[in-house]
Amino acid sequence: MKIRPKRGNNTWHPTWVLRTKGDETVLNRSKVALFCSVKCPGKLILDTYDLAKRFRDDGITVISGFHSPMEQECLRILLRSQNPVIWCLARGLYHRIPSKPVDCRLAVNEGRLVMVTPFPDTVRYITAETATTRNRLVVELASIVVVSHAAHGGKMETLCLDILAEDKPLYTFDHSANTALIEAGAIKIGESTNWQLVASASTGASIGRAGTEISSGS
Repeated sequence: MKIRPKRGNNTWHPTWVLRTKGDETVLNRSKVALFCSVKCPGKLILDTYDLAKRFRDDGITVISGFHSPMEQECLRILLRSQNPVIWCLARGLYHRIPSKPVDCRLAVNEGRLVMVTPFPDTVRYITAETATTRNRLVVELASIVVVSHAAHGGKMETLCLDILAEDKPLYTFDHSANTALIEAGAIKIGESTNWQLVASASTGASIGRAGTEISSGS
């Protein structure tokens, strides 16, 4: 399988060589990227819990690096259903599926958790650089992006501003801690937001065209 970005001017990474473990056809689905900074206000933690449950119950396919504590809590919630989840790694594919901080073994064995990475198996450690690359890939593959909170002046906020500059839909909670994102053009999350409709109306990277190669892991 091959993919390439839909957008004409991809200034991030024009060519991805991806490796997957699991049902790679899940990558063809409309996907919602989920991000949250390591430190998150208490109100937004509760809102993010509720949103993750809504994604789970509505059958939304979520893609994320599931790296920050809040993202990991969301992964726990999402795995409590049969709906597939896409885990984008900031390292090579795992030979042994992790049991901590979230036990992913059963979900991988049952095909509910699909792992994808732009890194070869020789990359075994997560660094700031690989995390940045991973996050950009998550954005590229997703139809829309949801950011619960991006700490002011941090790398997540920088990523969000890049996303908005690319005219990709970015949603965030209406909270004083997210004022900078909203002023930059982020869309406020509403209780009535139809995530299925929103995700299907937008596009991520295309599958099955010349460009980025995807190969299955063992």
